[in-house]
Amino acid sequence: MKLLLIGYGKMGQAIAAQATARGHQIAGIVDPTHPGVHITDFTAATADVAIEFTHPDAAFSNVRSCLQQGIPVVCGSTGWLHHFAEAQALSQQTGTPLFYASNYSVGVNLFFHFNEYIAAKMHQFGGYDVQVREIHHTQKVDQPSGTALTAAEGILRHFPAKTTWRNEPTDVPNELAVLSERTGAVVGTHIVTYNSTADTIELKHEAHTRDGFVQGALLAAEWLPGRQGVFGMKDLLGL
Repeated sequence: MKLLLIGYGKMGQAIAAQATARGHQIAGIVDPTHPGVHITDFTAATADVAIEFTHPDAAFSNVRSCLQQGIPVVCGSTGWLHHFAEAQALSQQTGTPLFYASNYSVGVNLFFHFNEYIAAKMHQFGGYDVQVREIHHTQKVDQPSGTALTAAEGILRHFPAKTTWRNEPTDVPNELAVLSERTGAVVGTHIVTYNSTADTIELKHEAHTRDGFVQGALLAAEWLPGRQGVFGMKDLLGL
């Protein structure tokens, strides 16, 4: 499979290494470290799928360009979802598939699945307050993380006592606190905590390396070509 890599930071470099080890070819790398290479240089004939990990300010433009070029795109950038409806419409218009996930780790997506189940049960029995905490390395730009937002949205859907979230501590009963911490070289830790006067229950995912994210992104890239529509990890994993 011929992969177009958009973004060549830590994730892009790790994807390139694992993709080559899995027998894939790198059709091109679109990144400031590779001047003169543009998405518009590629078509569905020269790239089977694009994998996009860049910056919130650039992500939608990159996704749009891929869809316009007819190149299926796997996007892992967060912070651009206010444009997601436009991307969905363009995917439908062009017949080019889009795969988006805030986190490509299989373990994290099981975390999302269990998070929603626990939220529904905790609401059913009552007596608990809930908060989300995320910890990442100091170079992570977006805050809160896309993974934390996905966890928060899952809680809001299944724990009706919370109707909105706030990226700071809050005493407002209907607000879900989503706390962000940037420190050291932490790959990514996400913790959902339920507190009552009697006890505390926590659901935690801690990434030790980027390998899980890379493997998930490559699984999505291998799965996507030939499909039509907009997909996510639930589709890939059958959750």
